[in-house]
Amino acid sequence: MNIKSQKDFFSGLMFMCVGVAFAWGASSYNIGNGARMGPGYFPLVLGILLSVLGVVITFKALVVETVDGDKVGSIAWKPLIFIIAANLVFGACIGGLPSIGMRPLGLMVGIFALTFIASNAGDEFNFKEVTILAFLLAVLSYAAFILLLKLQFPVWPAFLTA
Repeated sequence: MNIKSQKDFFSGLMFMCVGVAFAWGASSYNIGNGARMGPGYFPLVLGILLSVLGVVITFKALVVETVDGDKVGSIAWKPLIFIIAANLVFGACIGGLPSIGMRPLGLMVGIFALTFIASNAGDEFNFKEVTILAFLLAVLSYAAFILLLKLQFPVWPAFLTA
C-alpha cells in the first residue's frame, strides 16, 4: 500500500474513528425512524456521514498523486497542550471539582481563564487584546446563555453572590 498523501490519509482515519464512535454511542439510545426521530437518530446519522467522509478522504489519499506527498509534520505540542488545558480549566470553572472540594467559579471566571490560557497557544501574547477579547466574550456569553436562553448554571463564584 502506497500512501500518496499522509495528511489526507490520517485525516480520513480520524474522521472514520470519530464517526464510528458517534454511531456506536448513538446505538445505546432510541434511534426511532425518519418520521419520529429518537435521541440517537442525529448522532447515528452524523457518525455514518463522518465515516463515509473518512473513507472517501482515505481512498483519495491512497489513489490521487500529490506533488510533494503532503508529509505529516511534527506535532505542535505547545498549542495542543494550551488548548486542551484551557478547555479543562473552563469545565472545572463551570462545574467545579467536587472530588477535590473545588466549588464552581462561574461562567465569567471560566471565560476569562479560557481566553487567557488559550491565547498562550500562539506565538504572540498581547495582554490588552486578550483582556478585551475575554471581556467581549464574557458579555456576549452572558447575553446569549443567561438572558436569552435562560440556562441555569453559576455565573459568578459562590462567595460573590452570597
